[in-house]
Amino acid sequence: MTLTNVAIKFRTSIVVLTLLLFAGGFYSYVTLPKESSPSIEIPQIIITTIYPGASPNDIETLVTQPIEQEIQGINGIDEVRSTSSEGVSSIIAEFTPDVQMDEANQKVRDKVDVAKADLPADAEEPIINEIDISQFPIMTVNLAADYSLSRLKEVAEDLQDEMEALPGVLEVDLVGGLEREVQVNVDQTALQAYNLTFADLISTIQEEDANIPGGSVDVDRQNYLLRVDGTFRDPSVIENLVVQAPGGVPVYVRDVADVQFGFKDRASYARLKVLRRETEDGAFVPVEETGYQQVISLNVKKRPGENIIETAGAVNALLADFDLPGGTQVLVTGDQSEQVETLVKDLENNIIAGIIFVIAVLLFFLGVRSALLVGIAIPLSMLLSFIIFLVMGVTLNMVVLFSLIIALGMLVDNAVVIVENIYRYREEGHSRWESAKQATAEVGSAVVASTATTVAVFAPMLFWPGLIGEFMSFLPLTLIVTLTSSLFVALVINPVITGFFVKVEGEDEDADLYEENPWSRRIGLGVMGFAVLVVGLLNPITLGVLVVGGALVYALYKYVFKPIADGFVGTSLPKLVAAYRGFLAWMLQRDYTVKRAYLRNTGTFVALTVGVLLLIVGAMLNGFAGPVAGMILLVPGGLLTLAGVLGILLHTLESLFLGGAATLKAGLIFGALMLGVLMLSVVGGALDVGTLVVLMMLPALVVGTGLLGMLLGRGRKTLILTDNRARLLSGSLGALFAILALFAVA
Repeated sequence: MTLTNVAIKFRTSIVVLTLLLFAGGFYSYVTLPKESSPSIEIPQIIITTIYPGASPNDIETLVTQPIEQEIQGINGIDEVRSTSSEGVSSIIAEFTPDVQMDEANQKVRDKVDVAKADLPADAEEPIINEIDISQFPIMTVNLAADYSLSRLKEVAEDLQDEMEALPGVLEVDLVGGLEREVQVNVDQTALQAYNLTFADLISTIQEEDANIPGGSVDVDRQNYLLRVDGTFRDPSVIENLVVQAPGGVPVYVRDVADVQFGFKDRASYARLKVLRRETEDGAFVPVEETGYQQVISLNVKKRPGENIIETAGAVNALLADFDLPGGTQVLVTGDQSEQVETLVKDLENNIIAGIIFVIAVLLFFLGVRSALLVGIAIPLSMLLSFIIFLVMGVTLNMVVLFSLIIALGMLVDNAVVIVENIYRYREEGHSRWESAKQATAEVGSAVVASTATTVAVFAPMLFWPGLIGEFMSFLPLTLIVTLTSSLFVALVINPVITGFFVKVEGEDEDADLYEENPWSRRIGLGVMGFAVLVVGLLNPITLGVLVVGGALVYALYKYVFKPIADGFVGTSLPKLVAAYRGFLAWMLQRDYTVKRAYLRNTGTFVALTVGVLLLIVGAMLNGFAGPVAGMILLVPGGLLTLAGVLGILLHTLESLFLGGAATLKAGLIFGALMLGVLMLSVVGGALDVGTLVVLMMLPALVVGTGLLGMLLGRGRKTLILTDNRARLLSGSLGALFAILALFAVA
């Protein structure tokens, strides 16, 4: 292939590119934002209007319907739902997924502004909100104390200010606190006695609680601003305000009202029930007192695109350093970063375990060098995918991480084919670089085609409509990116790396490689050393696991896998090849010299195929022309399908009958395995004994048919079918029907 030939021609540049991929991939992985849920827009806008004291009927008539009539004319609205309850109107406007939510929000606000003219004067301002997953709290900090709740709220507000100053925190909502307010409790009788009104009292307090600008004064070269600071610092000052002075006798606020520095009516409550606490070593111990305690909760929201792990870590570090009063307890709940961190660690562990297990399997079949050359495709493909994710602006959310774990096993397929073909050409005597060129060119198109078919399967999922489609689109996107990256690694990097390190048995230790470029091996070893260094700096534990795991795998290969592999290649593999050849020879046996051979061998399949086609066409005709017209095809189609199914079952029993002893042996093995599995289901309570007996009738039927074949079918090679292809196809379809029957029974 041209791409591979260019890569081999400029192989030093490819080595440098590999180094850049390692460095850039690790950098991308570290800097990629990690979050719990994908950042997607939910195409819904909620309009909430409060009309205190109104009944549900009044809310619907006076508030809900005027707003609905205005917003229903907006383009792109899919559905409008409303709920009218006592004092509250809630309207949900759902848009189609192709609508830009910023524009939709502005259109809704414009329409609500128009509708406000028709709303009651006592109704509050409509509240318009979007549903944004990224605005959900990532963690909740709960504060409890043995002192007053008002003092605890002051501490919580100070902590809230510190949290909101963190770079990754968008805002912090405080729930459950008591808010101070000055309450002026008016004595209606005293107010009337002094011939005063509420308006007189309100205006007096409002006019006195004000800062009045007084201009500026120039003194020499200085300019001073003047103002009269009249805001209240102490609630007791309000008591001494003069409301009026009829006849020169002042009437104070204290004469007509009682001023108290109290609390607002609580609008939110926060209570916490602690069942277990985490110890310093990470273990959870039960708590004796499990009652609810009153707390103040701080809901922390992170900025969109920020790393949830780093943001949560910064909040936890702030909590550790914050100077809390004595007796204050802090408990963090709902920390989503723990879930994301677990997913990230699972991904890292799966990649490491995947590399080790893939290499272990390849060691058994290919040997040390081939296993290492193929195994390098996993980290390289992953790192290249991380670079692409960083460029595309995709975050490492739970869907992407889960998709990466799924894709892990697919990343070595292309590399296995190419590396093994390079070794085959090398064993035939070609030079290392000629082997890399010709081997990749021979299988390159097949590798591209196989990857393209896999990508094509996931590509339609990118256009999955609706909110679920937007959420799940990260899965096909991740798989497409990783599989394409693995194809690039297989066609560009693997041939070059294999060309450097390929070595067959009996060959001088890289003699021609040294003659061509004495630094080639050193460069290759330098790449591997750089990768090991980067991994060690990022996570020494990971490096330790790789070193220990690699040593164990090599020891297993030398003392376990290699002796078994030698025996497998020398003895077992030839037997498997011989058995497969015997199967192919059996498949090629057929006899069409007997009477009505074609009818005997193909009649069942023709009946089944024609019957199914008639059922499909009859169902379509039933939908377009009515049931009478449809029955013309549905009745014969059903009869032919039934005849075909019965014929397949008959031919399956025929094959089992002719199998004789082999059928009996296979039936006993199948029955033993099935009985073991079903007994576990019975013990676990998922299956009853009666169902087990019914399900075991299938292996009993196989054993019985084989036994009859041993007794009555000796020497018989055919009964109805004379074509072994028809026997194999009938047996496969019969097994399918048997599985469906077992599923229906179970």
